[in-house]
Amino acid sequence: MSDDQRIYMPSRPLEAGSARYGVLSDFAPGKRTLEAGTRLAEPFCALPVDIVHDRDLEVTLRDGTVTHVDVFRPAGTEKVPVIVAFSPYGKGQGTSPSAKGVFDLVGLDNSKVSGLHKFEGPDPAYWCAQGYAICNPDIRGVVESGGDSVLWDRQEGRDAYDLIEWLGVQDWCSGKVAMSGTSYLAASQWFTAAEQPPHLAAINPWEGMSDTYRDLVLRGGIPDSGFARQLRDFSFWGHGRKEDIIAEADRYPLMNDLWENKIPRYEEIIVPAYVVASYSNTLHTQGTFRAWRRMSSPDKWLRIHNSQEWPDYYDEANREDLRRFFDHFLKGVDNGWEDTPRVRYSLLDLEGGDQVALGADSFPPRGVVSTKYYLDARTRTLGTEAPAEEASAQYVVGSNSPAVSFLTRFEDKTVLVGYPKAHLWVEVDGDDDMDLFVLVQKLDAHGTPLAQFTVPNQTARVHDATEYGGSILRYRGSDGRLRVSMRHLDDTLSTEEVPAHTFDRVEKLSAGEVVEIEIDLLPVGLVFYPREQLRFIVSGRSLLGSMMPGMPEYTSPYQGTHIVHTGGEHASYLQLPVQNS
Repeated sequence: MSDDQRIYMPSRPLEAGSARYGVLSDFAPGKRTLEAGTRLAEPFCALPVDIVHDRDLEVTLRDGTVTHVDVFRPAGTEKVPVIVAFSPYGKGQGTSPSAKGVFDLVGLDNSKVSGLHKFEGPDPAYWCAQGYAICNPDIRGVVESGGDSVLWDRQEGRDAYDLIEWLGVQDWCSGKVAMSGTSYLAASQWFTAAEQPPHLAAINPWEGMSDTYRDLVLRGGIPDSGFARQLRDFSFWGHGRKEDIIAEADRYPLMNDLWENKIPRYEEIIVPAYVVASYSNTLHTQGTFRAWRRMSSPDKWLRIHNSQEWPDYYDEANREDLRRFFDHFLKGVDNGWEDTPRVRYSLLDLEGGDQVALGADSFPPRGVVSTKYYLDARTRTLGTEAPAEEASAQYVVGSNSPAVSFLTRFEDKTVLVGYPKAHLWVEVDGDDDMDLFVLVQKLDAHGTPLAQFTVPNQTARVHDATEYGGSILRYRGSDGRLRVSMRHLDDTLSTEEVPAHTFDRVEKLSAGEVVEIEIDLLPVGLVFYPREQLRFIVSGRSLLGSMMPGMPEYTSPYQGTHIVHTGGEHASYLQLPVQNS
């Protein structure tokens, strides 16, 4: 890719006293030992062991750019493996008001961590006590590191390669390097592992998107830029320039070399991987499952939890589970990790009876059958037989009821686990395009929609924050979206269960034209008890609102009447992954 497709904007320095400035944010090269019992700041935990802190070490990348890293390692002379937390978030940001505020938002006690950790990354207090070092880099263009920063890009993979190879030969390092972390720290691992640095021994992507176009800025071809704008504007603090992902999405709405360069080479990922996912993160879920499916690692494990990534990542039992994985692959410990089920999945019931850590050889598990539930616009129901008679249901975009829905009631216990998709015949009257949003929703036996919080914080404030948005904090069901003019399928990537679109062309609709589309929905693990119902909703507006509280909700520029055709030659259906009992 030619660099002239990238668009840059000025960065701003990280200022003392700002929301993302922490106790260790000052540039202060040197070495010191933090003694056991040290408390970096209130309300963080005390250090359990002596930790050597190498601060603002210089690492020169292959193009001559000088970056800076902090390394925390156990005191003593024993060589240890090191875990890298790679992201644009300042390496000294763990104690910042912003990081503390995230814990407060989801209901986590900040005393769970030491403040030495990078935001969303592994805590040196725990890992140094277990015989590991932690490396927190300020990556290219961030804080005092040189160069211009980029966002989720193969350039980051090459930079992380250089860092890993530098770490692997340090005199305190055993030669084994791993990566861990959630969100951005997870996404960066796909790019890095695809570069195959020789010293990289294992990765632990804990929920992270894996395609910047399809997951972040143009999911379904729809330019919903709320989180991308927040990421651009409130990260990548530095002295140079940073990539303007919003301007790029405006200039290049179709897939091109720029966006291809922001997709990792999944098939080149061969390192052992412990991947963690959920059904409920509208930014990360699709990308995490995609990367797990497509990576080539012969040693790969998937765990699908039932909460939100931050509480899950810092949970003591989950951290111990991760340590068993790292001990096995970084220290050669014979601890039985290889007997861990390759997939551990959860089933939600949204009524307090979730099942977790269900073992399987694959996802979906064996015995899951993709079953078509056909839409019937006459009765507004879903059924396993296609209606012989054609009919249609419609709504007006921007009206008080910009949606149509279809119901089915399960007479027996029914378990859905796998990949849903929608196969629809649609038409628009009064415009030449449609932004469609779909949702699979669970209703109780009385027709009441069910949802559940994914975080420990369930106060009135979080109720308010998730009433019309905050989708990662409260799970309402499996959703999908598509701009209909971007409906062209990619035959090389699509499967019967998971459609994939090329996003390389625009095919507008003409008056009276009925077109066939497929929409991928987020993977699902959902239990329906007898007499409970499933509602499938098709709408012209986002059904879940914004991803995080306070973000603006996307509004489609298209108007008109949306028409969903059913039955006969236009047999629209919802395909569901039904587990045989």
